[in-house]
Amino acid sequence: MARFVPKDKLSKKARKELNRQKRVTWEFSPVTKTVESKKVYSRKKKAQYRDDYGLSFFYA
Repeated sequence: MARFVPKDKLSKKARKELNRQKRVTWEFSPVTKTVESKKVYSRKKKAQYRDDYGLSFFYA
């Protein structure tokens, strides 16, 4: 069994490795699960109503 060394006395590489081992990875990203408010202006919603023909329809 390895001897206990305080975190302050570990080398930078050893601290990074210890932090990496203790870090938990999630099955999903909780950030992407947020619900957007309907009161907030969003440019993306307007794009779905845009006409694909544009001005080329009149020049044909």
